[in-house]
Amino acid sequence: MTNHTEITQLVDHLFRHESGRMIAVLTRIFGPENIDLAEDVVQDALAEAIHQWEYKGVPANPSGWLFRVAKNKALNIVNREKYKRKYSSDVIHYLKSAWTVEPAMDYLFSDQEILDDQLRMMFTCCHPAISTDSQVALTLKILCGFSIPEIAKAFLTSEETINKRLVRARQKIRETNISFEVPIMDEIGKRLDTVLETIYLLFNEGYSASTGDDVIRYELCAEAIRLTEIILTHPAIPDKSNVYALMALMLLNASRFKSRLDGEGNILLMEKQNRSLWDYSLMEKGFYFLHQSTVGDDISIYHILAAISSHHCSAPDFNSTDWNAILSLYDKLLLMDNSPVIILNRAVVISKVYGPVKAIDELEKIRRNSAMEKYRLFYSTMAEFYMQLNELKKAAACLEKAINLSPLNAEKKLLQQKLKKCNNK
Repeated sequence: MTNHTEITQLVDHLFRHESGRMIAVLTRIFGPENIDLAEDVVQDALAEAIHQWEYKGVPANPSGWLFRVAKNKALNIVNREKYKRKYSSDVIHYLKSAWTVEPAMDYLFSDQEILDDQLRMMFTCCHPAISTDSQVALTLKILCGFSIPEIAKAFLTSEETINKRLVRARQKIRETNISFEVPIMDEIGKRLDTVLETIYLLFNEGYSASTGDDVIRYELCAEAIRLTEIILTHPAIPDKSNVYALMALMLLNASRFKSRLDGEGNILLMEKQNRSLWDYSLMEKGFYFLHQSTVGDDISIYHILAAISSHHCSAPDFNSTDWNAILSLYDKLLLMDNSPVIILNRAVVISKVYGPVKAIDELEKIRRNSAMEKYRLFYSTMAEFYMQLNELKKAAACLEKAINLSPLNAEKKLLQQKLKKCNNK
């Protein structure tokens, strides 16, 4: 008998990495109106894995085992419910014939078809008939294996709200008869924007995790990069400028991962990070994609964010950082997105250029924003500015709020160290 905890961890890992691929191909079989059925089949396959692997051991190819079980379950459903359930799939008739079912299944579960199905799934989830918030939530849930709490954290909203968005999205897919396909040329640009927004949220959740013990969730970042690679390599996408920019942003940020934590897993601020730990081969790829993104005339949020990251990467040390250039980029970004989070990040740069007093004035503009009232980074940033001004009581009050709101042990530890310094002076 295999250890239950180890099996559960392995299945959780496989769910994160493989569920999106399995749901995509199963949606191709059942049709998008039965997307919940595809999700159920994947959940059943994962539950069967936990049950069987505990007693029979983990197979040599766990991923292949899951796909085989999902394939068999799908075929059983088609045979059992072929007169009960409506399927809008373009391949379902091949699965109802004994002569064509086996080659059809082999074809549908081939690597290239699964790859294409993932792209189809991205655009199905991001159909314009579905509200933008619901599009992103659905993609994170289905393609990326996000849990409801993780999506809620990413949106700075409640789990109940996310559940409602998912219900509405699935209902809209059924009511509108949304096709499981890559859109035609005229529609692809608009829907690609939402796909990229979703991928960026996925990367951000990995870059700065909202739950769990790990500050960086590398597998989420890798998944975001993988989904972007699918788009970059697919001939159906004509204008890839924004995709190149997003890829550049993710690679440049990922190149600095190893320097963000010390040997004990504690968070290191940028000025204390060891730049010799940076992955310069990954950084070089990031600069390459940033250059590729400048071919067109359009400038997206990802272009500006990637340019900001490039300034951090190109500075030989923290003191050499070109904060004026970064502030100029944030000023442009603010014209495109004046969200509280952008204002918060810009305030950090303002503190480098004009000092903490000016930065505090900027943060006061968003203090009463409902999202910021529960956002621990607002209070930890404000505390940093007060500490620079030696206003330690105000800093301590902000730190206490940030500690209470922080879900990460490593982050709490860093904030508690700062609070201790404030209280001891």
